Amino acid sequence: MRPEPILDVAQLAHVEILTPKPDETLWFFKELLGLEETAREGQSAYLRAYEDFYHHTLKVTESKEPGLGHVAWRTRSQQALDRRVKAIEATGLGKGWSENDLGQGAAYQFATPDGHNMELLWEVEYYKAPDHMKTPLLNRPQKRPTRGVPVRRLDHVNLMAGDLETSSDFMQEKLGFNLRERIQQNDGKNIADWMSVSPLVHEVAMMQDQLGGRGRLHHICYWYGFPQHISDISEILNEHDVKIEAGPGKHGVSQAYFLYVIEPGGNRVELFGDPGYLIFDPDWEPVVWKEEDLEKGIIWYGSQLPDDFFQYGTPNIKAPVVTK
Repeated sequence: MRPEPILDVAQLAHVEILTPKPDETLWFFKELLGLEETAREGQSAYLRAYEDFYHHTLKVTESKEPGLGHVAWRTRSQQALDRRVKAIEATGLGKGWSENDLGQGAAYQFATPDGHNMELLWEVEYYKAPDHMKTPLLNRPQKRPTRGVPVRRLDHVNLMAGDLETSSDFMQEKLGFNLRERIQQNDGKNIADWMSVSPLVHEVAMMQDQLGGRGRLHHICYWYGFPQHISDISEILNEHDVKIEAGPGKHGVSQAYFLYVIEPGGNRVELFGDPGYLIFDPDWEPVVWKEEDLEKGIIWYGSQLPDDFFQYGTPNIKAPVVTK
């Protein structure tokens, strides 16, 4: 019999990325991807896509090197937040409460076993469009932007882990994430997991860090919903010398139509051209891709991913980490 599911975490709320080139990074997200800036404070800017309902889904913070600031998850209620805080405190990975960030209430901060900074929150500020940005489409929070090829919403985050299995187990056992798909070597070692708390195939993916790093960011992803927009943005990216790392193409894992780019600050960004597929089955059995399946699992069609795709993350490390 399956254990009773933990239904306390509702969704990915926002991601903070770090960048040594804040002006260039903001130009990329605002002018090319069409994100709206809702606020600035200190060394950080807060942005959202035009179908994101919250104050922000992306926080861009100036730093000496690129990487992950933190990942924020919204719970289903204050009571759900309190339950998850208690569970995390029991692991010794909790860092305590923060009440100082824009667009949200109190957030409980913690780290995964691999060192990825995260927080849980319940109270959020909803975006309210000024009059000139209001739309008669009442189920959309603002007019569709007329600049760039605008993305619609934040989709997921992909994290690199030196110890994938421990961090993946933590997400499932302490936060209630469902394992949806997995890549497993023939010797039984897991090298990548896709997990979600919603019908999406994943709000978080974790992959084994081949260089032995800890707490690194592989990519964040925004969703277009229209496959042709991947071709449109590819034209624009090329004309503005923004590096396209891979794609357009389609993964077998998640069935996602993808494009991977490196934003000017050095972080990898994935752009989704369609939603892949959705999972409504409460008794879903994870899809396990073995070595003999990977040719179609990694690339269903399109060009192959470069070797750097499996090693480059932020902050960047040049060689395998040597542990004693």
